[in-house]
Amino acid sequence: MMFKFDKLYRLGAWGAALCMIAICALVATQVFSRLVDALLVMVGSARLNISITGVSEMASYLLVGATFLGLAYTFVHHAHIRVTLLITRLPSTLRVWFEVFGLIVALTLSLLLCYGLVALIRESIAYNDVSSGFLSIPLWIPQAVLVTGVALLCLALGEALVMALRLAVKDPSRFREVMASEENNDP
Repeated sequence: MMFKFDKLYRLGAWGAALCMIAICALVATQVFSRLVDALLVMVGSARLNISITGVSEMASYLLVGATFLGLAYTFVHHAHIRVTLLITRLPSTLRVWFEVFGLIVALTLSLLLCYGLVALIRESIAYNDVSSGFLSIPLWIPQAVLVTGVALLCLALGEALVMALRLAVKDPSRFREVMASEENNDP
């Protein structure tokens, strides 16, 4: 299956990667500054006391961003954990309909989650909610990242559902070979 919005899913994956790089940079900077302070104390000098306020808070928001922005990309490239022990033994014509059912369930749950997250953003904006840590980050910002990641997943699930339905109606016997070729081509 070729996904038409693959570039969009890759953009989400790049966003997730940037979040992970930012986490590493924040933590490395914090550790390096503490190491410098420890070395200065060992040689009898005064500490520099350089520290980034709210590192753990920023890292937690970035981790959420990394997780959710990568959802669509990992789904499209078959990197999510799937239990296929039973459906791989089914004939292709039946297996494709089980796949369609699973995609419908996943898309429904993802759409409900997206709808709930949009409502949460509206509430956060209406009440001017900010984080309760050292930094007063408006909560709609990390929540918008959540909505973006789930919306990308909804788009990928919808696209996969349309392709699976097309295959189920036109040529369900090809489903097994299409899935096998996809699994062999993905990195």
